[in-house]
Amino acid sequence: MQIKFADVLEAVGELPTDEQEELIRILNNRLIENRRDQLKQEIENAEQEFEQGLCKPLTVDNFIKEVSS
Repeated sequence: MQIKFADVLEAVGELPTDEQEELIRILNNRLIENRRDQLKQEIENAEQEFEQGLCKPLTVDNFIKEVSS
C-alpha cells in the first residue's frame, strides 16, 4: 500500500505542535544522513575511477579552463 503525500501532510497536521517539531527534527537528521551516504558513495566512485585511470589530476588553472569552455 502506497501512502499519498497529501495524506501524510494531513496526518502530520493533526499531531500536536511538539510532535510536529520532533518529526521535523527526525526528518532533517535523516536527510542529513542520506546526503552524507550519497557523498560517501560519490567519493568512493571517484576514487575508483581515478585508480582505474578514468580521470586525471588537473591544476586549478586547467580545471578553470575546462569548466569555462
